[in-house]
Amino acid sequence: MPIDALRAEINRIDLQIIDLIAERQKIAGRIAQIKTNEGLPIHDRKRTHEVLEGAFNAAVEKNINPVFVQKIFELLIEMSEERQRECSGEGNLP
Repeated sequence: MPIDALRAEINRIDLQIIDLIAERQKIAGRIAQIKTNEGLPIHDRKRTHEVLEGAFNAAVEKNINPVFVQKIFELLIEMSEERQRECSGEGNLP
């Protein structure tokens, strides 16, 4: 397969990743409503640990660098928490 075709495939996958991140962000907004209603804090240390551990383990199973995957998930969690702060009136997002 030529390199241009492979790059097109990567571009397609990148757009799918962005769509999934956007979907994750929407759900984070819904979670913010629940946390606000129940008086729960935005940052949940236990949940963060669970997500990072799950990402690490899944990366190991898929034979990809688990440290890098865990770093990606740290950013996703940070984005979700910022979305939750925004939805609860505490954030910096437009």
